[in-house]
Amino acid sequence: MPENFDVVVIGAGPAGYVAAIRAAQLKQKVAIVDRQWLGGVCLNVGCIPSKSLLKNAEVAHTLRERGKDFGFSFDNLKLDYGVAVKRSRSNSDRLVKGVGFLMRKNAITVFMGDAKFKSKDTLTVTDADKKVTELKAKNIIVATGASAAVPAAWKVDGEKVVTYKEAILQEKLPKSVVIIGSGAIGVEFATVWSAYGVEVTIVEMLPRLVPLEDEEVSKELKKEFEKRGIKCLVGHKVESVEATKSGVKVKVSAEGKETTLEADQALAAIGFRPNSKGFGLEEAGVKISERGFVEVNEKMQTNVPGIWAIGDVTGKLMLAHVGSAMGIVCAENIAGAETITLDYEMMPRATYCYPQVASFGITEAQAKERGLTVKVGRFPFQANGKALGLGDYAGFVKIVMDEKYGEILGAHMIGPEVTELLPELTLAHLMELTPHEIARNVHAHPTLSEAIMEAAHGASGTPIHM
Repeated sequence: MPENFDVVVIGAGPAGYVAAIRAAQLKQKVAIVDRQWLGGVCLNVGCIPSKSLLKNAEVAHTLRERGKDFGFSFDNLKLDYGVAVKRSRSNSDRLVKGVGFLMRKNAITVFMGDAKFKSKDTLTVTDADKKVTELKAKNIIVATGASAAVPAAWKVDGEKVVTYKEAILQEKLPKSVVIIGSGAIGVEFATVWSAYGVEVTIVEMLPRLVPLEDEEVSKELKKEFEKRGIKCLVGHKVESVEATKSGVKVKVSAEGKETTLEADQALAAIGFRPNSKGFGLEEAGVKISERGFVEVNEKMQTNVPGIWAIGDVTGKLMLAHVGSAMGIVCAENIAGAETITLDYEMMPRATYCYPQVASFGITEAQAKERGLTVKVGRFPFQANGKALGLGDYAGFVKIVMDEKYGEILGAHMIGPEVTELLPELTLAHLMELTPHEIARNVHAHPTLSEAIMEAAHGASGTPIHM
């Protein structure tokens, strides 16, 4: 006999486990299934351990490169990267255990195994011992995430050619590395490895680093990366990746000229593909796009009543916090509770390289392409007292405003801890505030957040410290 639930969630990452918790809060009987781990990629081999490594990298860079600025020196500095990895694993394990606690606290039944649709309201779960459990549910939420997209010809071996997963777990660093792709994963690993003295080359097919960000941000990041000795080959296409006895050879081309790069290791960081195969979705009648994403409406419903989808598998915006927001909205729609409609264009985006990059909304160029007349407010961190005190003052805050209505269209930041500055801006947009209100909001001095206030003054036409 199958076990019966109101809601079963497939996938226990930030989208899935948050959906399960919210559904349980709304008095649903909930189960969650995952084949590998609670917390998904984010907690185990993604967002959380990478931030630990980035903190270690920040300290390592300060000790190796900036001691003179702060008045200290070492005769024999030793950096143990293995300790950094162990610290990252400890932090990851702690949060994963926390998710397990939340499942128990909310009376959510956890099944570890492979889930597959038997029919539109029934799943089979096969555990590691090949034991099969049948689950029946009024509503099934698909939150199966995504995996690294790597061309088959590149032949990932986990040692010389790696993805983020092998890279984040390895305790020994290569002496040199070619990073293919300059999205969040590429630039974050570039930050970590270069801080420990690894010779880093980034290869990006598009004309600039972090190509989805504002053009001025891309330019600033490239400048700062090159100051750190990171070689940035933008506008270069990877023709082949070949493992050799001593490392890898990466053949790249630009403007008809081919070059071969040699290094100890290559990291493939060109993007993600949805985990939509192998779960019986198509057999259950669920519509999947040509690119493999599960198609959903604003309520997170698929075309099959009772089957819902959230997070990376939908391809809406592959970010952990977006998946969590989708999970909450989905659970509320299932329960018939009051909820909201998500605006994916206005979701916060954070990249934890050095300097950090943070943004939301549209860029100045995108606004002009849409025929909007814009006003832009900018403020550099080199004029911010707190940033100067930190000795971390590269970058700027840029606010893009619609000139006619004063609406905030987007914000684009690069600099110290800018990922922590996003909420004021996204909340202001959500509550339909203008830069004028942000400028009038008194900001404590000296703080990094003053750069937002100053940029808002600039967008309003009343710059104070510029």
